[in-house]
Amino acid sequence: MKITLNHSSPIPLHVQIEEQLRIEITSEEYQKGVKLPNEMDLSKQLGISRSTLRQSINKLVYEGLLVRKKGVGTFAKKTSIISKAQNWLSFSQEMKALGIEIKNYELHLSWVKPTEELCLFFDIKDDVRILKLERLRGKAEYPFVYFISYFNPRIGLTGNEDFSRPLYEILGQDYNSIVKLSKEEISAISAEAFLAEKLEIKTGDPVLKRKRFVFDPGNRPLEWNVGYYKADSFTYTLEFEREI
Repeated sequence: MKITLNHSSPIPLHVQIEEQLRIEITSEEYQKGVKLPNEMDLSKQLGISRSTLRQSINKLVYEGLLVRKKGVGTFAKKTSIISKAQNWLSFSQEMKALGIEIKNYELHLSWVKPTEELCLFFDIKDDVRILKLERLRGKAEYPFVYFISYFNPRIGLTGNEDFSRPLYEILGQDYNSIVKLSKEEISAISAEAFLAEKLEIKTGDPVLKRKRFVFDPGNRPLEWNVGYYKADSFTYTLEFEREI
C-alpha cells in the first residue's frame, strides 16, 4: 500500500491517510478482496501511532467503504454510486423551516459505558463513561420522534448544560466544537414495546430509524445520534444538483 505523509503539512495526518486510503481501496487489487495491511504493520511503515491510523480507518468503516471482519482483517467494500445531500439541517432547524413549534416531552441525561460500536466511532477506550442524551420530542398535540445521542468525551460536556437550547448551538458557542459534516443512514423498522409506548403507537407499527454521525471541520467525530420517527410524521426529502 502506497501512502506518503507530509509531516510539515497543516493538513492533519489522519486526514492525509484517509484521503489516500480512499484512492488505494478503489484499486483492482483491493476491489478483488485483498485485505488491507494490519494496523500495527501499517502504522510502523508510516511512522505514526496506531490511534492516528485507526482514526482514519474508523472514518472509512463508518462511511461503508471499509469492512472489518473479526479475526480476519479489514477489507474494501466494492465501490458503488453514492448520492450526497449537500445542505443538512439540525432537527430544530428542520422543524423551524417547516413552521412547526417543537415540544420536549421528555429529556434524560446519563453517563454510560460505551459499546464497542461507540468506542470504534469515537476512538476511545471502554473504561471511559460518555454522556447520553435521550429526548422525546414532537408537536404540541403529540410526540413523534425519540432521539438518543452520545457525545465524544473530548468535547467536555458536563451534563449541566441547558439542553432546551439547540444542541449544535451549545456545542459551537459553549465548547467551540463546530458541527460541519453529517453522515446519515435511514431504515424502516417495526416498533418494539418500548418505542411504541414512547411514540404512542402500537407494537409492530412502522417506524423510521435515522442514524446520524456528526463530525467537526477536522473530521473528528462529535455526536452519534439515532432518531426513531413515527412513520406517518416524517418525510425525508433530498435535493440534488447535477454538475454540467
